[in-house]
Amino acid sequence: MMAMAETVVLLRLMTWLSPAFPVGAFSYSGGLEQVVADGDVGDADTLRDWLESLLAHGNLWNDAVLFAEAHRAAGDAGRLAEVVELAEALAGSAERHRETMLQGEAFLAAAASWPHPILAGLGGAAAYPVAVGAVAAAHGVTAEAGLAAYLHAVLSNLVSVAIRCGVVGQRHGVAVLATLEARIAALAAAAARSTLDDLGSTTMRAEIASLRHETLPTRLFRS
Repeated sequence: MMAMAETVVLLRLMTWLSPAFPVGAFSYSGGLEQVVADGDVGDADTLRDWLESLLAHGNLWNDAVLFAEAHRAAGDAGRLAEVVELAEALAGSAERHRETMLQGEAFLAAAASWPHPILAGLGGAAAYPVAVGAVAAAHGVTAEAGLAAYLHAVLSNLVSVAIRCGVVGQRHGVAVLATLEARIAALAAAAARSTLDDLGSTTMRAEIASLRHETLPTRLFRS
């Protein structure tokens, strides 16, 4: 049986990364809307392939590394400030910057319902994975568990984007998430052991899609 303290930590993690938590994730697509418009993602198989690429080689891997570094740095204000600056600098486009910084700011504001000195140290502004990583550490969430929940939440939002773009239905969207479980778990474990030396992205088409999205004539999403 889980101890009461472990149950409380789990409940907090579920709350922080639930669709109900007010970070505005529903309004961002991470460039996926542009990819759909280009025809690169048009069904469940291409959606899964796209998400797997982001996990293994793209911004989701970098976010996981930054999450892990913020988790380790949570008790060191100077080190944490450096992670905050690095994560913001790594945003590759105006929309990507807006997406990660505004979600991080919203997360920190809402996380104030669980007061902790780390919130003051972050100053109310940090990229989304850094904000979640630091707050998770402050409340006793392990890096691997926090990473698994964070990555699942981000991927769930991207699947929701695909559903709203008419790429897949809800049943196929859930099926895509099911096929990604093992990859999420493996990536969470790897990222928990990572260092900043492991940062790196090779998903150029995804980066270009993020850059091009701001000129997409008809848009549902802010990124």
